[in-house]
Amino acid sequence: MKRTSVNLSRDDTRAIVGLAGTGTPAAFCDVVRVETPAATFLYLSGQTPTDDQGNLVGDTMLEQTRQVLRRIARILEHEGATMADIVRVRVFVTDIGPDALRQVHAARNEVFAAESRPASTLVRISGIIRAGGMIEIDADAVLPPPAK
Repeated sequence: MKRTSVNLSRDDTRAIVGLAGTGTPAAFCDVVRVETPAATFLYLSGQTPTDDQGNLVGDTMLEQTRQVLRRIARILEHEGATMADIVRVRVFVTDIGPDALRQVHAARNEVFAAESRPASTLVRISGIIRAGGMIEIDADAVLPPPAK
């Protein structure tokens, strides 16, 4: 088994306000890649609705969910995977009202085909690390072993 931690961010603090200027780096990576003879497993850290500079993207649950899914897709692409390789997501939202849930699922249906939808957990939380953020999603993906 080979384990690799992958960071796409150039900012050690990941634009987390509480870490800025302290010299304390964020203690996580974007994805952990575990390669075995049978498969490659990708464990993605929770993604928030921010751009590369840490600025919040979107004012609605739909816009924020789309941004989170774009961030996930970018990490997967970097690792040679696609959204179809995701087998499980954990979705953390600040609002579970009908309109918010409809927006979350509308965005997810844009990227997850009916035949390859992942297992999913959805939990309401009081807030995420980004002020104004309404959603965070982490994901697990499985890739077949490399061709020999």
